[in-house]
Amino acid sequence: MARIAVIGAGTGAMAAAARLAVAGEKVTVYERSASYGGSVGRHEHEGFVFDTGPGLLHLPAVQRDLFVKTGKESLQQCVTLTQVDPASRHLFADGTAVSLPNASRAGVSAALDGALGAGSGARWSDFMDRARDAWDRSRRPLLEEPLRTDHQVLGRDPYPAVRQRRLLRPARRAATVAEIGAWELADPRLAALLDGYALAHGLDPRTAPASAALLPYMEQTFGSWYVLGGMRELARAVYERCVARRVEFVFGAEVVRVVEKDGRAAGVELAGGEVAEADRVVLGVRPRPDLVPDRQVWGAGDVPVRAGAGAAGRFTVLLSLRGAREADAVHRTVVHSGDGAAEWEAVFAGRVAGHPTVTVLRPDDPATRPDAEHEAVTLTATVAPQGPVDWRDAEVRRRFADLLVERAGAAVPGLRERILHTEIRTPAETEAETGAEGGAVPPPALAGAGGAYLHPGNLTPLPGLYLAGGWAHPGGGLAHAGMSGTLVAGLVVEGDDFRGSR
Repeated sequence: MARIAVIGAGTGAMAAAARLAVAGEKVTVYERSASYGGSVGRHEHEGFVFDTGPGLLHLPAVQRDLFVKTGKESLQQCVTLTQVDPASRHLFADGTAVSLPNASRAGVSAALDGALGAGSGARWSDFMDRARDAWDRSRRPLLEEPLRTDHQVLGRDPYPAVRQRRLLRPARRAATVAEIGAWELADPRLAALLDGYALAHGLDPRTAPASAALLPYMEQTFGSWYVLGGMRELARAVYERCVARRVEFVFGAEVVRVVEKDGRAAGVELAGGEVAEADRVVLGVRPRPDLVPDRQVWGAGDVPVRAGAGAAGRFTVLLSLRGAREADAVHRTVVHSGDGAAEWEAVFAGRVAGHPTVTVLRPDDPATRPDAEHEAVTLTATVAPQGPVDWRDAEVRRRFADLLVERAGAAVPGLRERILHTEIRTPAETEAETGAEGGAVPPPALAGAGGAYLHPGNLTPLPGLYLAGGWAHPGGGLAHAGMSGTLVAGLVVEGDDFRGSR
């Protein structure tokens, strides 16, 4: 029985801990905060309950597999999963709107034709066919295998871009998300739809590789799911599964250094000076030089996170509303910016956007409100991180929150007049609670761009040290972080020759 020290109690780190415990290892999780879940948090106020992290679950198969492999009770026995249908409603700058059904390619095509005009559905469907090809080409090395030493194979973009013929000029192919929208989708509203997926993951559509087409493909193929009681309930279920497998948790325990002895990881040093010895260490937080020297972090192929990757943060407004949620309200509405290029320029240049894309979440869940005559609504926008913008400045916070409320009024009738209480959360709060520099949120790993959008490998050059969670391969998001936990457990149990989940 090996002693495993896990740093951080995020969902990816806990997924690794549960799997390692089932394999017979003695696992202790050290968490700097007072609770588990990492970015999957919760805020409560006078009977209103809000998610402060992810609001929906995609690729639920990752979580289902975790529960199958770590106990008798299935995921569905531990939480109540419901499909969100329609998956999303989109409001465009020209006033048009479309509601997209959940996990129905034919339904999405028909909805786009009806809202945006004949031919719109076919163009989107053709794009999704190409996205499926990209998925088939890259799924295993990108998501289901540890980052290989010949990671350059992921430097090539798997998206089969359409060859665009041009009179008297060389043909061209889309290499970025923005180019797909302009050259292949050929409708500013379809382009905004695609751009929104990239932006929601903290990616700049102007530079994100075409392989980001995987993001809408995964959502529209495998569906959007909500956990009754809020997504925090999923984190609770994972935590309880860890406890049931005899994983020990030490909260309020900040790890300041990974201890190295005889050329391998040998434990962790806590803020108070105490050293907890271990045979192996799993780093479930963002690597930083004071915690682990740079030379020991990057892992297979010395692949660093691209400069600026994941630099975007999240600005969230939690609204307690009087008045019942109308019967035909949609769980998720995206109010698209009228000037996407200006928004991207502001966010990724470290400024406050003047016309942000706003995601409005309105779960039909009695557990989120005091009674049927009230409603809990969450507004979210992708923003520059803390640092370039001072999100601690009360006036900056107030003005931007007011802007989000104004734009969200298109999705929630009478929104401003219904507000009872407002809670604002910015990258400054994210930084304070998770320790992530600038409150940055890790994006998912992407193939292409010469490997610039890959994350550090789970296996590091320091023997006995492994990386899990959103800042490690295969990147951020509940599903991706869960996959990282699977990969780390496989590497620890089966050794460096582990070739991925089956």
